Amino acid sequence: MKITVNQTVIELDCGDITEETTDAVVNAANSRLAGGAGVDGAIHRAGGPAIMAECRKIGGCPTGEAVITTGGNLKSRWVIHAVGPVYRGGGRGEAGLLVSAYQNSLNLACKKGLASLSFPAISCGAYGYPLGEAASLALSTCVTFAQSHPELRLIRHVLFDRQTYDVFAQELKKIMP
Repeated sequence: MKITVNQTVIELDCGDITEETTDAVVNAANSRLAGGAGVDGAIHRAGGPAIMAECRKIGGCPTGEAVITTGGNLKSRWVIHAVGPVYRGGGRGEAGLLVSAYQNSLNLACKKGLASLSFPAISCGAYGYPLGEAASLALSTCVTFAQSHPELRLIRHVLFDRQTYDVFAQELKKIMP
């Protein structure tokens, strides 16, 4: 499923983010940039040790922020490590932090001159963010960003399973411009 906003295609796909060919993939990282499970572990395994070497030099990244490293052995040249919030009921600023993780990733892609990037469903795995709310925040953030940043030509949301894809597709239909 895809929509076009301004000159940017926002697309949903069900698949493996480590196989993406966009300029960058976004990693759902932890604040220590230490690798981990889920998307984070998969990106580090597929990308090889060069990614971790750069992460160690950077040292860490606060929740809601993003940093960029090489893509190592990935097909994408860059990895943007975005730290989403752990969901603790929704009353501790989680929504703002999740939006910030997406915005900072998009800003970093533009600052680096990239034309395309692929997101996972940040914070929706081990961090426990409710899928529907996370999808709504992620997609509305990307749509708003695309309205004023035509230099970013493709924003993909690469979702690991069909259930996640279906929730994102439902939310995208609600916010289509």
